[in-house]
Amino acid sequence: MKVIGISGTIIGEKMSAVVSRVLNEIQKVDPDVEVELLDLKDYQLEFCDGRDPETYNGDTKKVIEIMNSGDVFLFATPIFNASLSGPLKNLIDLTPVSTLRNKVMGFIATGGTYQHYLVIENQLKPIAGYFRAYVAPSSVYLTREHFNGNTLIEDEEILNRIGTLAHELVQMQKSLKVNVKV
Repeated sequence: MKVIGISGTIIGEKMSAVVSRVLNEIQKVDPDVEVELLDLKDYQLEFCDGRDPETYNGDTKKVIEIMNSGDVFLFATPIFNASLSGPLKNLIDLTPVSTLRNKVMGFIATGGTYQHYLVIENQLKPIAGYFRAYVAPSSVYLTREHFNGNTLIEDEEILNRIGTLAHELVQMQKSLKVNVKV
């Protein structure tokens, strides 16, 4: 099983720190799980223009290959103007439908107000529905107050949610691997 944790922004360090924390928790749940952090700020992705994914080059081709290697996906995004980030949406658009179909997905978001958690419910989960993906029941939403300093999370409730999400992602994939023929 391979979990791809996606930091869906090209600025800052908080998203990759939270994704890394969940990936570390996943390996505590099951040390045999392979994890990979896909930090979008490390790649120069082309804009999706509707062409065959095989025709993209460079970093875009590499990122599509990384996505194609995943069994479970953890999408993380800051909330900008009450929506997911443009770089994350572009990645989703670049990813072939077959890559995400019948796969397990989990979501993390950060925002400036508590109401922005609704982006997970009203935008990210419907995207998962389009792909016919399985969504972990839990998600993690953070605001600035959950971080101590730049990227350190010390809030016990958030740390518990991170642990719960990690557990759900692993257990859902294990259950589905046994019960679902793709």
